[in-house]
Amino acid sequence: MRVLRDPRAAGVDEPTALTIGFYDGVHRGHQQVISRVRDLAASEGLASAVVTFDNHPARIVRPESAPLLLTDLDQKLELLAETGVDYCLVLPFDHERSKESADDFVEEVLVGCLRASLVVVGEDFHFGHQRQGNVALLERRGTELGFQVLGLGLVGLDGEPARDHEQVSSTAIRRALARGDLAMANRMLTRPYEVRGTVEAGDGKGRDLGFPTANVTVDAAILIPADGVYAGWYERPDGSVHPTAISVGTRPTFYDEHGALLLEAHLVDFSGDLYGEGARVRFIQHLRGQLKFDGIEALVEQMGRDVYETRHLLAALG
Repeated sequence: MRVLRDPRAAGVDEPTALTIGFYDGVHRGHQQVISRVRDLAASEGLASAVVTFDNHPARIVRPESAPLLLTDLDQKLELLAETGVDYCLVLPFDHERSKESADDFVEEVLVGCLRASLVVVGEDFHFGHQRQGNVALLERRGTELGFQVLGLGLVGLDGEPARDHEQVSSTAIRRALARGDLAMANRMLTRPYEVRGTVEAGDGKGRDLGFPTANVTVDAAILIPADGVYAGWYERPDGSVHPTAISVGTRPTFYDEHGALLLEAHLVDFSGDLYGEGARVRFIQHLRGQLKFDGIEALVEQMGRDVYETRHLLAALG
């Protein structure tokens, strides 16, 4: 996949079938749209392309209600590359872009940079200043500028058109993760939910209890699943992957409700220095909620059970 970042620079040298969106999570619905774009491109002798943004538009136009993200830009580009699309244009979304008219966007980005021959979007797609652009505008401009437009309905978990409450969407995945429904979130994503961060020094309580943990600091813009204990995988920068018991929460046994939210990863049967490393933590299965224990002994016993369950669950899954 060739990544483009400046629509005013030299664009593609071949006509394209393309789709547009923020594509947070690159979930089942996104994958289906991109697959449709690739199939149509192949049948028409076109290249395939995705237009996306480096920043969620809501962070500029309504920052007070901007959602937490499912993927950072690097992860999103990795996932888009896995779809097999030929081009990805990453547009900076800033105050200037937020004021761009829908007509200017069509002329500069879709036609000028990507030589659009076919544009595929969701039937509820909106774009441009104050969301004034929609499928109808695209169809009108397509007639004038020489590209076709296809509007698609959102799909459900079975990949078929779905009613509103059954649709796969980034918003639905965020809601599932926020309520601890990891199984539903992973089904909509078609993969385990993953967060990335850096291992930083903690207060050593896990080590003192016999269960040393990597304290993974995650960008504040990324969504961390609901408080609880999870079985998952931990990938180090060298590519090695380790079964891991993951704790998300404020450690209520030690701290009151004002404790800091931590993501702690205990790598099963591992010893070594992880400080300063990048970490990729994948959530496979929710084991239990966060609990406040009456004493350290009860906490240690439960941690032992969590690690035992994690080890055997992940071994069974292969």
